[in-house]
Amino acid sequence: MKIAATIARYLLGIIFLFFGSNLLFHFLPNPPMPPGPMADFSTALFTTHYIFIVGIFQVASAILLLINRYIPLALTILAGVIINIDLTHMLMAPSGLPVAALVTILWFLVFYQYRTAFYHLFRPHHAQ
Repeated sequence: MKIAATIARYLLGIIFLFFGSNLLFHFLPNPPMPPGPMADFSTALFTTHYIFIVGIFQVASAILLLINRYIPLALTILAGVIINIDLTHMLMAPSGLPVAALVTILWFLVFYQYRTAFYHLFRPHHAQ
């Protein structure tokens, strides 16, 4: 399982480094989107420059995964990004669901290896 988690960590890092860099530097061609909610959502993300912040979070987390430092922090940041990716594809662009599912599975493989770092988040805490 450790080898699978290591491979998943590198794949996750490469994916988010590549696509996060694309959000920052636009080196992949963007075909025009058909009208609808996804086009409106994308326009809002680009017009407000929110997409650049998402790109920064993706690239920073990817670098942490690739250099094998602060992995729980990288996983925490990417959890929010991945949830948004999953919801976007579930609600507005179902054609991207297979890739979103792959990224989610990779995240869970890495998370499983570092689950002890998250133990206290899932433990019931009673106020004193």
